[in-house]
Amino acid sequence: MDFGMQFFPCVGPETKPANQYFSECLSLVSLADEYGYNHIRIVEHYFHAYGGYSPNPIVFLSAASQRTHKARLITGAILPIFNNPLKLAGEIGMLDAISDGRIEVGFARAFLPHEFNRFNVSLDESKARFIEGMEHIRALLENNEYAAEGEFHQFPPTTSLPRPTQHPRPPFWIAAFATPESFAAAGTAGHAVMAIPLSGGRMGELIGLYREAWHKAGHPGNGRVMLAFHMFCWPDAAEAIEYSRERLNGYLSSLVDAASDWIGGAKSSDYPGYDKIMAGLAEETFESQVTKGAAWIGTPEQICEQIVDYQKLVGDFEVASLQVNFHDMPLELAESSVKLFSKEVMPRF
Repeated sequence: MDFGMQFFPCVGPETKPANQYFSECLSLVSLADEYGYNHIRIVEHYFHAYGGYSPNPIVFLSAASQRTHKARLITGAILPIFNNPLKLAGEIGMLDAISDGRIEVGFARAFLPHEFNRFNVSLDESKARFIEGMEHIRALLENNEYAAEGEFHQFPPTTSLPRPTQHPRPPFWIAAFATPESFAAAGTAGHAVMAIPLSGGRMGELIGLYREAWHKAGHPGNGRVMLAFHMFCWPDAAEAIEYSRERLNGYLSSLVDAASDWIGGAKSSDYPGYDKIMAGLAEETFESQVTKGAAWIGTPEQICEQIVDYQKLVGDFEVASLQVNFHDMPLELAESSVKLFSKEVMPRF
């Protein structure tokens, strides 16, 4: 299993100023190569403490590329729905050049109604915009010249610059949340899949659907699955809980607040059952997350047991993307956790 660092800002100016937050993140990034973390990953969200400090993952990953030489740089994920594919393709090519071919591109549909409202995009256009936008980006990266006549974007024969450093293009990931169709679609397309393990043992079924679709489509190998976990590794078990419980609860509270429109009546055929999904998330706590294996919290030995138990529950997966400084975690705590996890947990896997 590969382990990487994920940065998901879940703070606002009243909690931690943006310059302090990103300074701390980049300090942690600087540890990645030395301590064996194979990727750096960051989200795209807007306008809310839940992710809003990161409206453009490529900006942060460009800075991260100068603090590392080996770690892969993964957008986790960019949102074609709110962006012009011509601009995204150029930015991807630029970061691929700056990083000497280390970018991997994760795409997501977006799921927060407040973002759609502010960008004046209909929730009911989500799937169509995602599929079209991602296809335009793929074609712009793979072809020296490409013209589009889509429903949402049209442009004449165009050469996207810079051309990708990786050939024919950087690897693609698809973010999938809880719907079987998303996992199957990623497998059919031959892309890796990134997910959040909020559904307990059901994640095993979803991964199985991805693998099945991958093989049925005739792709070589078994695909790649990345799951994201909160992680805090500490020598003392009681202190590990003390330092992380309210910070993880703060993250969960922020997520539910950002997605509250689903509970408040937002509906879309592109997001079936999201009212129930978000209502379920509103019941999640630190304890439930640790119990179902979505958060790895404790001493090195406890975390090793948690990882083994989770693998037994859902089966094998290739990549664990770790939120190492969630909510307002102080830098010194996150640094110590990152180092201890590297020394005493990673060699076991």
